[in-house]
Amino acid sequence: MSAGIASPTSPAATIRRRPLAAALLVALALPGMAFAQTAKEKELEARVAQLEAMVQQLVSQQQQQQTAISEVKTAQAVAPAAATAPVAAGKPTIQSAPIMATANPGTRFSYGGFIKLDASVTQTNDGDIADGTVGRLFYVPKAIPVGGGRTNEDGADTDMGANFSRFWFGADTDLDSGDKLKAYLEFDLYGGGSTAFTGNEVSTNTYALTLRQAYVQWNNWLAGQTWSNFQDTAALPDTVDFLGPTEGTVFVRQAQIRYTNGPWSFSMENPETVYTPYLGNMAQVAGDDGVMPDFTARYTTKGDWGHFGVAGLVRQLKYQNGPANLDSDNTGYGLSVSGKFNLGKNDDIRYMLTGGSGIGRYVGLALNNDAVLDSTGDLENIDLISGFVGWRHVFSPKLRTNLFYSRAQYDNDTALTGLGITRAAQSAHVNLIYTPLPKLDLGAELIWGQRELETGDRGDLNRLQTHVKYSF
Repeated sequence: MSAGIASPTSPAATIRRRPLAAALLVALALPGMAFAQTAKEKELEARVAQLEAMVQQLVSQQQQQQTAISEVKTAQAVAPAAATAPVAAGKPTIQSAPIMATANPGTRFSYGGFIKLDASVTQTNDGDIADGTVGRLFYVPKAIPVGGGRTNEDGADTDMGANFSRFWFGADTDLDSGDKLKAYLEFDLYGGGSTAFTGNEVSTNTYALTLRQAYVQWNNWLAGQTWSNFQDTAALPDTVDFLGPTEGTVFVRQAQIRYTNGPWSFSMENPETVYTPYLGNMAQVAGDDGVMPDFTARYTTKGDWGHFGVAGLVRQLKYQNGPANLDSDNTGYGLSVSGKFNLGKNDDIRYMLTGGSGIGRYVGLALNNDAVLDSTGDLENIDLISGFVGWRHVFSPKLRTNLFYSRAQYDNDTALTGLGITRAAQSAHVNLIYTPLPKLDLGAELIWGQRELETGDRGDLNRLQTHVKYSF
């Protein structure tokens, strides 16, 4: 039976029937006098009206009681959700309870990333860059063809992809003890490439998940994978291309343990020696025989004027060939200065200059190697100097431009490496980035790049790189 509707045997229904019975009794007791009204009849009618009013009042009270009971049950059901809902205020409130049961109390979770469509048209003068390789997706100087016989001098290739889209998760906790904990995970979709298992450009263009960063911080300590302490990410130009001034940039992500105190930071990082076999030219062999981690130290000072940093790197290079009983090691070292200098609120200069011996894998996406083997299996360091400088100008809150130049130069012992190894690489870039809506960028960048071998041969690249990027 629905709330507010009485059953035939309920008290409310009984009360409703009494006026009808009284009226019937009056009609039977006074036959023939239906149209004559006496004082007694008027009294009976008044009593009937009074009884009907009482019935209506009882029904109304019952309905009000049912409504009140329903409202109480509804309030009890939503009370737990309302207790955890943020209170409306002038600014966002801090989450007061963990989202997951396993998190520390008071943990604050965050999420972000961007969706990015890249599209480019590339022309090279000394052969094609192979389809589906990294050099077709962004500017990689060691992928510029040199000595290809100029078979495709007038050819051009168009590439499109969304696989550099990115997302990240963060978790920050301030403990009652005063300790601060932070966890960070970052991924993009540039993994797996186009294979039979992940897709191809013919049909699905599917790409696998790629780990970029994964680390935990406890107060001043960091453990996990992130950018090398030898690298200054804050000095990188504002680019449309994935990296931009590649050959002049220190660019490494790897596992490490880092300690930071004020402007100082020190790290022990994953060792990896990359060498050229004897007379191996551009061959690149990655070994993992080093005992000592790579050690870095950095000092950074900041202000309204921008920032300036200087970093040092010392590492052990190691080569070991068990069957041939060859064992060789050497010491690599490097120094890098970098920063950003503000020229007013609409302009800044960004720069990096790096020099060293045996640090090839840290620069230009391993444009050249750390060392070369001689005929007896001993390691000989390859020296380098590299850098970039860039200018950024903001025309308006919606429009900005960047102009930058980058170069790397290597000192190869050609009697050991051969002549088919990279002597130098350089590039120039200019871009225009338009932001029609907050966090939505439409960008176009013109790139000229050149790679030169020890033979004197050069290969050029010309590219128009564009993107649509929405950050969230």
